Amino acid sequence: MTTAPDDLVARTRAVDAELDLLALAGGEGLYFERSRVGLSGRGVACAVPRQHVEDALRSIRSEDPIEVPGTGPVAFGALPFVPDPDTTMIVPEIVWGRSANGSSWVTTIRPTGRADADDLAALCTPPPRAPVAPPERIMATPVRPPDWWCDLVTAATAEMARDAPDGLRKVVLAREVLLEAERPFDKTAVLGRLRSDYADCFVFHVDGFLGASPELLVGRADERVRAQPMAGTAPRGRDPHEDALLGSALAASPTYRHEHQITIDMVYDTLLPWCSYLDYEAEPSVIGVANVQHLATLVEGRLSQPLPTVLELVDALHPTPAVNGSPRALARAWIAEHEGFDRGRYAGAVGWIDGRGNGEWAVSIRCADVMGATARLYAGNGIVAGSDPTTELAETEAKLSAMRTALTAPG
Repeated sequence: MTTAPDDLVARTRAVDAELDLLALAGGEGLYFERSRVGLSGRGVACAVPRQHVEDALRSIRSEDPIEVPGTGPVAFGALPFVPDPDTTMIVPEIVWGRSANGSSWVTTIRPTGRADADDLAALCTPPPRAPVAPPERIMATPVRPPDWWCDLVTAATAEMARDAPDGLRKVVLAREVLLEAERPFDKTAVLGRLRSDYADCFVFHVDGFLGASPELLVGRADERVRAQPMAGTAPRGRDPHEDALLGSALAASPTYRHEHQITIDMVYDTLLPWCSYLDYEAEPSVIGVANVQHLATLVEGRLSQPLPTVLELVDALHPTPAVNGSPRALARAWIAEHEGFDRGRYAGAVGWIDGRGNGEWAVSIRCADVMGATARLYAGNGIVAGSDPTTELAETEAKLSAMRTALTAPG
């Protein structure tokens, strides 16, 4: 069902039970969760172009006694790397939410004239799930040969070595790998593995696009704004000692610290005009996920009135140097000319916005487009003047392993 937004009413009710957001969404629903906190949805109350979604949400009548970020009408979206105002965002018929304090709720978005007689227990019971046999034969094919990509890294570093005024200082170069199986991938099982293995990441699904991103692009909760840019990556160690050594080397690397600072400066400088207060951590942290570890810095502040919506902040920040490079326009042009494929939703932004402008958006990395028995995986690296092609290639392989393992694991 799709109805005009001004003919809809959103009714939010508290739920006195712990919700399994992934089970409620299923493999075809909308899903965005980190550490069991987030939102999921099913059905389509209305589909709205990105450029009109804030007005559409405001036009939906809301009966919301809870009024916390994520209650009332909500739209989910996966925005592409190259901004497109016509990108469709979805307002689901049913949205489930769980906050960091453990409180849960459900929102139904129905036509205004329809009585909301849904039983609360039934609304919050996951649909039955039939067993799905995993693929047994999977073929992986890089869309471009690894040697070709290493040559591209060499070309980028040569461009930076020219040291022209206002020249290219960083460019993020991505690789694409195609997986083909003999039967469709089970998206619910894939998301379940990602949620288990990457509990501290944003695990998401929007219309066949799924993944586990470690990076918060921006979140807005009323006047509070947060971002956690990441740049600089190292593998995990085979034991705690090796892991600590690799993390220390990452934190001490002049190349990775330079790459990371470029991203911090851009995020801070972009958010500052919106804020009455903004600050970031003096030293980056080393954040470990299952397969790699990153340099990360929390940026946090208080927004000024009138409050921007979270999507206004997304538009201002995207693409950050972590997925694009610096200077922004020059890096984007270099990617378009040399990278060799359309990124689509990879390296864009994925998340949600509610009717009050609150929301949370992750950078769309560690992800795949899954269509039946075919999956396209993506991973990219930030290339700066001191980057080594062989090291960068190994780093992309480590990043690709997150989705490859989730898609190919048996059972």
